[in-house]
Amino acid sequence: MSKKKIIIRILLILIGLIAAASIYFYFTLPEWKAFYIASSGVVLILNLVFALFFINRNFKN
Repeated sequence: MSKKKIIIRILLILIGLIAAASIYFYFTLPEWKAFYIASSGVVLILNLVFALFFINRNFKN
């Protein structure tokens, strides 16, 4: 397996874990904490999606 595929797989797993944790905390915490954690999760997910885009575009095998 190439390094590019390994990096992409790790980033996808991180996106999934962050999304699952954000959804869990959104439904279990009080209102203002839930919104803060969920919005932080969305920002992290967007950052990782941008990283995936640029890795796919610029990473040489």
